[in-house]
Amino acid sequence: MQVAILKENMNIDVRVIGITGASTMLLSETGVDLTRWKEEMQKEAKPADLANFVRHLSEDHVFPNKVLVDCTADTNVASHYYDWLKKGIHVITPNKKANSGPLDRYLKLRTLQRASYTHYFYEATVGAGLPIISTLRGLLETGDKILRIEGIFSGTLSYIFNNFEGTRSFSDVVAEAKEAGYTEPDPRDDLSGTDVARKVIILARESGLRLELSDIPVESLVPEALKSCSSPNEFMQKLPSFDQDWARQRHEAEAAGEVLRYVGAVDVLNGKGRVELQRYKRDHPFAQLSGSDNIIAFTTSRYKEQPLIVRGPGAGAEVTAGGVFCDILRLASYLGAPS
Repeated sequence: MQVAILKENMNIDVRVIGITGASTMLLSETGVDLTRWKEEMQKEAKPADLANFVRHLSEDHVFPNKVLVDCTADTNVASHYYDWLKKGIHVITPNKKANSGPLDRYLKLRTLQRASYTHYFYEATVGAGLPIISTLRGLLETGDKILRIEGIFSGTLSYIFNNFEGTRSFSDVVAEAKEAGYTEPDPRDDLSGTDVARKVIILARESGLRLELSDIPVESLVPEALKSCSSPNEFMQKLPSFDQDWARQRHEAEAAGEVLRYVGAVDVLNGKGRVELQRYKRDHPFAQLSGSDNIIAFTTSRYKEQPLIVRGPGAGAEVTAGGVFCDILRLASYLGAPS
């Protein structure tokens, strides 16, 4: 197991002293046995209480460095980051809500982070385990100037448009993506483009732009008539009535030697962001994706003629966990672990 390898090879002792879900939590003084945490959770769990959970962490005097890993997508949990950082608890998260929420709250969080020795890492908020935030940080910290960031940020929408080819209907591809577990339970959550907009705003703010989520124009792929459907099932039943419109758009793109792709872009020079359906020539890197891959292109003063491209799986629990774990190891190195 990786925890044992880290201890032996890098002298990093990682202990999980608490796990909480929405209804129950498991607390430990010395560390949860990660080979049987699910069984322990069932046997010894207490009712979930976030305040008590944080108190358990902050009042622990055995371990010198404490980190709270938020794996939810919850706005309420994200609203506590500032208080946790003030208590000296480091925060690591794939949760996009804090960095894409109200600008003043984001700026307050970043100011505290810079003024203290408590760290806040969020690599997995964009691109799951792909090194997107760290690449952008590296460019900025070495004096490069970001001109534009453009990418396919949704694994779900990447999968849908990579497979929307030949004679396949749009509704059929969406149904397949839903069946394979790529979409949210309600595919409208993916097709609305809001998740992509959150990633765009995170990258825009990292690049120095002071934008609110409402400043980003988003082209929703949910037909106006289906926005009011009362259930995901009703939406999926009615979606085929729009297949002809989608087939026409695909035909027009194919006739021009192009493909359809759903992209997010940050125009740093003009201080804008946008999310929309675009067409790309077949030899463009965005046209050559497979599966649910993400791809992000950084155009900078240094990488002007040929953008710096990061590509790979951008969705899924395993790669997201890899991104979070990478942040935990980065935190360990910041705190003095041998490299």
